[in-house]
Amino acid sequence: RLELMRGQMVTSSKLRVGFFAQHQVDELFIDETPIDHIRRLRPSETPARLRARLGGFGIGAEQAETLVGKLSGGQKARLSLMLATLDAPHLLILDEPTNHLDIESREALVEALTAYTGAVILVSHDMHLLGLVADRLWLVKDGAVKPYEGDLESYRALLLGAPEKKSEKNIQAQKPAKPKRAPRLSLLELRAEVRKCEERVEKLERMRARMDEMLADPTLYSERKHAVPELRRKDGELKVALKRAESLWEAALAKLEEAET
Repeated sequence: RLELMRGQMVTSSKLRVGFFAQHQVDELFIDETPIDHIRRLRPSETPARLRARLGGFGIGAEQAETLVGKLSGGQKARLSLMLATLDAPHLLILDEPTNHLDIESREALVEALTAYTGAVILVSHDMHLLGLVADRLWLVKDGAVKPYEGDLESYRALLLGAPEKKSEKNIQAQKPAKPKRAPRLSLLELRAEVRKCEERVEKLERMRARMDEMLADPTLYSERKHAVPELRRKDGELKVALKRAESLWEAALAKLEEAET
């Protein structure tokens, strides 16, 4: 049974909202190129500027002139994401954004969302993405939406261990009061942040290792010379991202140690 939610929303007249859903890749014009799509929204910009925008989302010069119907699922998803964020929205709503993305594109999305200065509402079954990006969780249950004070691990434990016939309210009522609950939650959040930063560093280190292997391959310079500049550019970006991720990890560890003492 589908029930409509009712309510009132008040927003600023200047608020810009970007929206991306997994089905949007099917709404692209398959007989047009990515350049055609972005030119429709930015008719006054030069072709070089349009290609630069596409390149920022991993759509190279060759793909920019390829019909969308011939692009891969990941390339279509990156194009849809670029169109959704073209106006630099203050609020970005993402519904299952990683469904069609490859590993490299997912890591690029994580990096972009981490650096994003606006608000992001993320709906996803990708636990890795949520663990690296989300800093606030909301529990949708029993017809209501409310903040969830635990982390993803505690939510998984809740799903696996909670009795089916008891409501959350009854379960909470049976528990004795815990006056030190707030500090405990603070520690949980700090530990989750440390774990998130550690996973991020490990992912970037694996990506750098793969990039080093590619750049060390002799056939790259003899058979695919055109790919060398792009790979070196990505290698430089990975170095910067890894350094920043390590700094965030060290800062998170310092906060956790201070809280624990």
